[in-house]
Amino acid sequence: MNDGKERALKKLKTARGQIDGIIKMIESDRYCIDISTQILSTLGLLKKANLDVLDGHLRSCVSDSILEGESEGSEKIEEIMYVIDKFIK
Repeated sequence: MNDGKERALKKLKTARGQIDGIIKMIESDRYCIDISTQILSTLGLLKKANLDVLDGHLRSCVSDSILEGESEGSEKIEEIMYVIDKFIK
């Protein structure tokens, strides 16, 4: 497992805990703004985890393909661009 995936895994486990907390907040009929704030916090953490995965992919899979002169290097770059386009929308 590359460093990016390890960092993402930690963030995802934290997000899972936050989601469990949000569910309890809703079940306890907590204040809507407090719930929304926690949801936004979790979304931010998920986005950061995604960036960690992409960073690891660029530094390992994509980099290796390009350095080895494989034709799939350009395909991997296109994959990344597709994901980035989805990420910023």
